[in-house]
Amino acid sequence: MIQTIFIILWTVFATAFFGTLTIIVACFNYKGDLTHGVTRLWAKSILFASRIKVTIKGISNLDPASSYIYMPNHQSLYDIPVLLAALPFQFRWLAKVELFKIPIFGQAMRRAGYISIDRSNRKSAFQSLKKAAKIIRNGVSVLIFPEGTRSKDGNISSFKKGGFVLAIDSGVPIIPVIIHGTRDIMPTKQMLIRPGNVILEIKKPLETSAYTRKTKDDLMKKVRHIICESFEKQKNQ
Repeated sequence: MIQTIFIILWTVFATAFFGTLTIIVACFNYKGDLTHGVTRLWAKSILFASRIKVTIKGISNLDPASSYIYMPNHQSLYDIPVLLAALPFQFRWLAKVELFKIPIFGQAMRRAGYISIDRSNRKSAFQSLKKAAKIIRNGVSVLIFPEGTRSKDGNISSFKKGGFVLAIDSGVPIIPVIIHGTRDIMPTKQMLIRPGNVILEIKKPLETSAYTRKTKDDLMKKVRHIICESFEKQKNQ
């Protein structure tokens, strides 16, 4: 419990410090690379304080010169720092609007170019997807949790369709990403944080050019199958 209290205090401090730094850097860093670098430092500091080691598999599947839509499963709050720290290339989050209401953290997310999405407001969600498509066309990758929120039972939850519409409209490949181990570090609805190991598995790009909005469900099923298969395989080892 003492370690958990220390990690929480460090996270609050790191969020205030790096969040403020992100807001400042964003004022003159229009490309967003330095801003993204600051957010990665925030993530790495939290993983270091929490004694979490991340092993990355499949990094060679990524082309630094290409844009993607990353689609990871969502098991824990720790998925956010794990993804930021481990993925080596610049990207923008498409995240639920509630995160943008957190003081400093939310402001930093906006200044870093991250996109809020309100799934309860269809018109607003559509505008968020249009904004994300524009970012992708400018050569920057986007990351979205296809489940929309953290899993409540440790299994892969049902997927939302918005990310797949975005992928089809943008014409960029989807990268299925499987996160193993973050739920053991910090389970949903628990404040106990345990040190541990996390595996980040990056699959090969899945081309979307052959799909249309009418066949988006087929694309969604394919991505879900890839993620579920790898997730269950690792869980049963």
